[in-house]
Amino acid sequence: MSITKNTTNEDFNKLKDEMARLKKSIEELSMLNDFARIISSTLSLDKIMDKVVSASVKAINAEQGTIHLLETTESQDPFKTLIRKADQTTPESKYRLDAELSGWMIKHQKPLIINDFSKEELFKERQATDKKISSILSVPLMCKGKLIGVVNLFNKKAEGEFSSDDQRLLSIIASQSAQVIENARLYKEEKQLRQFEQELEMARAIQNKLLPKENPEIEGFDIAGVSYAAKEVGGDYFDFIELGNNRWGIALGDVSGKGIPAALLMSTLQATLRNQALTISSLIDCITKANKFLYLNTDANKFVTLFCGVLDSKSKKFNYVNAGHNFPFHLDKKGEFRDLNIGGLILGIMADCQFEEGNVQLHPDEIIVIYSDGVSEADNELDEMFGDKRLKEIVWQNKHLSSQQIISRIYDGIKEFTGPIRQEDDITLIVIKTI
Repeated sequence: MSITKNTTNEDFNKLKDEMARLKKSIEELSMLNDFARIISSTLSLDKIMDKVVSASVKAINAEQGTIHLLETTESQDPFKTLIRKADQTTPESKYRLDAELSGWMIKHQKPLIINDFSKEELFKERQATDKKISSILSVPLMCKGKLIGVVNLFNKKAEGEFSSDDQRLLSIIASQSAQVIENARLYKEEKQLRQFEQELEMARAIQNKLLPKENPEIEGFDIAGVSYAAKEVGGDYFDFIELGNNRWGIALGDVSGKGIPAALLMSTLQATLRNQALTISSLIDCITKANKFLYLNTDANKFVTLFCGVLDSKSKKFNYVNAGHNFPFHLDKKGEFRDLNIGGLILGIMADCQFEEGNVQLHPDEIIVIYSDGVSEADNELDEMFGDKRLKEIVWQNKHLSSQQIISRIYDGIKEFTGPIRQEDDITLIVIKTI
């Protein structure tokens, strides 16, 4: 009778254990099924990761969980995107061991269980400051054999230790999540890229509207201006302003930055210059007031290099102010080059600046070339810059051509020099030739 009773109890206990195991398996399957249904690709990246951490904390009965994604760009901290969740019954303080776990995961790319954090040599330096951490479970997020992130759980609540079953379950959650997370991240990056491209196109449209649509027709002069746009939106600006009484304002500038901020600053510069030029007779007063306006109405890191002049077609005199811009040059009838370097500081960095005015008396067949740094600083595969010397040689060799043809020769010379190197900055030129 005793043997039969013991045998029956033993069978009963085995059956009870098996029932418990089956119940747990069914619960896990149900949870995983619900989880797979919830984290659809229609959710945003942050919401998907929030679901992953919440489900992990609940399923494995941990106090807190975090998820990090590996950045696609190089940085000192390779894991930038973080979602953190805590069980509602635990204190609000956050357990922080994310950087160390991420570093370990990059190196090993396999699950990690630590059930006695106080004795773990891996994180010995952090044990004094992270006394609330008792146990850790960390698994990699792998997508097509590539590490894309890591899921971390802190402090098993009920049983006190993370088990191999917990590791298995968290690994399943991670494997189910990885592709969905990667797809959501790629979609987010694509969406951001499309938005960025739209902003660039908008900025380029603003710039194109500001630049002159045609060259001015001025008696006794052949004048042409152009801006060859880079793929990135830059901040080059040029303008021809009819002032009356045989006088024309001619300007070329480079505003700081790129994209829409640069385009907006360019529009501010153009409006300011045109307003000042049409209401103030003195070139120095015009530049001084434009500088103060830019200083008072733009951010501290925004500034403008500007070359601005007034051409009198009757007297053939060109007065100018160079506010921190590349030195334009004058090729006289003797074949000598003279830099137009009189002026003052860059616009927008100081409220009160002193400017000087230079002047050039022009004669037939003389040339003035005004250009942006996209010309002189264009570089080739050897990291050599195009430079002023090459620019002057091209102008000298083609001085018999029209202004528009000289510009074309300069641009062709730059493209031949740079070869396959992508144009990084706008190339902007004005050529003034007396006839």
